[in-house]
Amino acid sequence: MTAVSPIHPTAIVDPAAQLHPTVSVGPYAVIGPQVCIGAHTKVGAHTVIEGITTIGESNVIHSHTALGGVPQDKKYAGEPTRLEIGDRNTIREFCTFNTGTAQDGGVTRVGDDNWIMAYVHIAHDCQVGNQTILANNATLAGHVHVADWAIIGGLSGVHQFTKVGAHVMAGFASHISQDVPPFCMVDGHPLAVRGLNLEGLRRRGFSAERLAVIKQAYRLLYRSGLTLQAAVEALDNLQGSCEAEAQADVQLMLDFLQQSKRGIVR
Repeated sequence: MTAVSPIHPTAIVDPAAQLHPTVSVGPYAVIGPQVCIGAHTKVGAHTVIEGITTIGESNVIHSHTALGGVPQDKKYAGEPTRLEIGDRNTIREFCTFNTGTAQDGGVTRVGDDNWIMAYVHIAHDCQVGNQTILANNATLAGHVHVADWAIIGGLSGVHQFTKVGAHVMAGFASHISQDVPPFCMVDGHPLAVRGLNLEGLRRRGFSAERLAVIKQAYRLLYRSGLTLQAAVEALDNLQGSCEAEAQADVQLMLDFLQQSKRGIVR
């Protein structure tokens, strides 16, 4: 009995591309010479993967997706920049991910276990962590960072160089043009903080003790009337009085505030 090839006969796969033998490629897909794809990844029909693109294991890439295209940046002059995608991601129809630029680190990264819905755009130099959800038509401009477990609602736009913290939930059609600290729930245009993503944290196993400290941190930052500098000092004091796990949560908040360059939504 003749073995059936996992690569459809109408697909165009450059001989120089590196595909694990277990990779499946659907009809009319096009895969370029500098593409590397790991074991058990599925590439849907009419998908185009080009550029210097590395894709890990067990990803499911649905039809008509375009990965590894050149940056939509007028400064781009053909430099050999990259796109790197981790393991176990779901990438739905018509998504577009671009490679990086020489003006940043030269690489766009998407981590592991992300759920990326249809028509999502991830622009040059974006850094997307693990376990995120990007709903339909979410659009990340260049140099955006999205941390682990963040959720960005459908039709939301994220301004270039903006950072979205871990465990953030941004509602439908959010206009995100300032950095969003970890654990917060935001939405609107203009963007506003609506509270903490408590339900999401509970689902991820945060204890009542950790949640209590996160609530204290939130109140210091958003409900105390303190200046940002005074709130940071108060958070530093709070951290010193916490148990180890809660200390890490407060440190996550402090690190984010100290690294923010666009200013936080407040």
